[in-house]
Amino acid sequence: MSVAKPLTSLLAGIIFGLGLAISGLANPDKVLQFLTLNSDWSPALLFTMGAGIVVTFFGYKWVLQRGPVLAEAFSLPTNTRLDPQLLTGAGIFGIGWGLAGFCPGPALVGLTSGMIEPVIFVIALIAGSQLRKITA
Repeated sequence: MSVAKPLTSLLAGIIFGLGLAISGLANPDKVLQFLTLNSDWSPALLFTMGAGIVVTFFGYKWVLQRGPVLAEAFSLPTNTRLDPQLLTGAGIFGIGWGLAGFCPGPALVGLTSGMIEPVIFVIALIAGSQLRKITA
C-alpha cells in the first residue's frame, strides 16, 4: 500500500484545520456572530465561504482537466436530485450548526482547544451517525 494517499489526506486535513483556526471559524462564538443578525453580526464567515467558493470553482476545473494523481479515477457523486433525505439531513445539520456553533470540521479542530463543548458535539455527532446506521 502506498503511503502517498494517507499522507496527502493528512496534509489536506492539517491545511483545512489551520485555515479554520487562523480564520477563527473553529470558535463557535464567531460562527454564532455570523448566524445572529444583530449589532454583534460579523461577516467573517461570509468572506471565508466566498474565498472557499472561488478557490473551489477554479480548483475543480483545474483538477478535473488534469486528472487524478493518486487514483485511477475520480470518485464523484452521481446523484444530483434534491430528495427529502438530503433536505432533511441538511436541515438537521443547519439547526445543529446554529444551536452549537460547530459543524464537524471546526468541532474536530476544537478538540484541541481544551473546551468541553467540542467534545460533547463530537460525541453527539458520532452517536447520531451510529443511530443513522442502525435505523437505515
